[in-house]
Parts: sequence; structure tokens; C-alpha cells
Amino acid sequence: MTVRELIGGEIAWIEPSDSLRKAAQQMHDSDIGALAVESDGVLHGIFTERDLTRAVASGARLDGALIADWMTSYPDSFEPEMTVETAATWMLAAGYRHLPVVEGQEVIGMISMKDILWALTEPTLA
Repeated sequence: MTVRELIGGEIAWIEPSDSLRKAAQQMHDSDIGALAVESDGVLHGIFTERDLTRAVASGARLDGALIADWMTSYPDSFEPEMTVETAATWMLAAGYRHLPVVEGQEVIGMISMKDILWALTEPTLA
């Protein structure tokens, strides 16, 4: 199975100039743990629940702090044809919970460790 097969639904985007509150609300409303950060159609980073926790623990104000100040800039990414097993090994080794899937210059999806675990443990998928 490849990473491409795990991609589903719309990519959740946010801009670097948006507030932490907007990101928190968007992640809550969509029940997701990460947002792709883009401006002018270009991926600039990823903003995750870990980034939000780090910002709040550091005293950042939800309405005053910007995504650009707390995001992970230019994150690693997966190619869509990478195997799920390789992706799992990479995510575990690096401590990632979410990574974008990029084909050429286009972000085509976002996968999580939960997606990887589901694919590796679901017997009907093998």
C-alpha cells in the first residue's frame, strides 16, 4: 500500500498571517490535528496541535500571535508512491504525527500517524 491510498478529503489550509485562535478553531471544527500553511498557493509550513500547545505554554496570546511565528517552516513531506511501511518508519524515527503529501510542487494531502496505524492494522487493506 502507498501513501497515496491514505489521502482522503480536503486539505485544511491556513495562512501565515492568521491567528492562533483561528487555527485552534479550525482544527477543532474539522476534528484534525494539523493544518497546511500556505500563502499564494505555496506551502510554507505546517501548524500542528503540538505547535499550538507550545505557543500557549510559552504565553502566546491566541488573538495576537501569528501562525508564522509558531508553525514548522518547510516541513518534510512524503511522496505519494512511498510505501506505508516506509512512511511509518520515517514518522516514528523523526517523531512526526502529521506530514503533507507532495507531488511535484503540489500538496495533494495530509496524513497522520493515525492514518498509518489504521493502514498497517486493518486486515482488509493488506
